[in-house]
Amino acid sequence: MKNLNICIDIDGTITDPYFWLNIANKYFNKNVTIDKVTEYEIDKVMGITREEYYNFYNKSKFEMHNDEVRLRENAREIIAELIKTNNIYFVTARDKDLKILTYSYLNNNNIPYDDVFVLGTHYKVNTAKELKCDIFIEDCYSNALQLSENGFKVLLIDTNYNRKPLNKNIIRVFNWNEIYEIIKEMPLCRKAI
Repeated sequence: MKNLNICIDIDGTITDPYFWLNIANKYFNKNVTIDKVTEYEIDKVMGITREEYYNFYNKSKFEMHNDEVRLRENAREIIAELIKTNNIYFVTARDKDLKILTYSYLNNNNIPYDDVFVLGTHYKVNTAKELKCDIFIEDCYSNALQLSENGFKVLLIDTNYNRKPLNKNIIRVFNWNEIYEIIKEMPLCRKAI
């Protein structure tokens, strides 16, 4: 029996959080730099309407989520270590039509997992409940808040767009090595790692 049920978001959490920026700059003929990405919502960052964003996303989502998107440093190695003693569930808000691409991305990048949930919505609380999630690793501030307010412990991996006040159930982390150290010290996990 494994120790913890660890839920992990994908985009911006295991991947480069600014992977979409070059694609959006080219599409909208803009020159937004990473330091200006202080909001999670791409429409706010790019100064466009929500409808313009949806048109862009529907045309570009397969390009934005392809196998070439860089992983965050040490994400693969830490997840490979964590899965030895814990259940790893990827829980992503990606559109449901990205399910095959999501499995392809994880498999082609040699990222181990027990299961993958492509929700098509940012509401992850019910899935976290069903999975009896012990800790959720996330980059989206509003998702982290929603999960934490429903009693889940959240590790919020630092980005320019999520630097807002945290509550007692959220811990800000800066890299995957720090994530590993925190999980290693969790009570159910101590003896196994």
